[in-house]
Amino acid sequence: MLALRQPMAQDLRQIIAALKISSDIERIGDYSANVAKRAIALTQSPPMRPVGGIARMGRLVQQIIKDTLDAFSDNDAAKAIAAWKRDQEVDDMYNSLFRELLTYMMEDPRNIGPSTHLMFIAKNIERIGDHATNVAEIIHYLVRGEDIVEARPKSDKTSFTVVNAPEDKE
Repeated sequence: MLALRQPMAQDLRQIIAALKISSDIERIGDYSANVAKRAIALTQSPPMRPVGGIARMGRLVQQIIKDTLDAFSDNDAAKAIAAWKRDQEVDDMYNSLFRELLTYMMEDPRNIGPSTHLMFIAKNIERIGDHATNVAEIIHYLVRGEDIVEARPKSDKTSFTVVNAPEDKE
């Protein structure tokens, strides 16, 4: 198509956007498969305190993906930007879940296995949100022909978390 039709401007952006978006959607599928594998592993462990934040974060990311794909089908840069901005909320939820799960692990070593699976699930969902954000950026460029001028909202601070072992109480 590129060689025979020699698309320009909007047509070329449409082709390039579709190619880039397909890569991000493939990664979203990979992360989703990882979530499913961890969920299966969790069924082998005794239940622990419910972590409702993971379900809320999953629903938010699912809505962001839907809005982003709707923005693509509608050529709606404003809707893509609105979805892009919600990544901040996903990161905040992830940071909160990370701290909560660390607390569960420190309270009782029996929680380490299930909490680790839940932590990986939360991280995979957060990464799905990042890929949806990538798609939103591509859509903005597709529609407007320019990059987003704002800095990407990012607040995942878990890489800098330091955990100190609890002191023995003797």
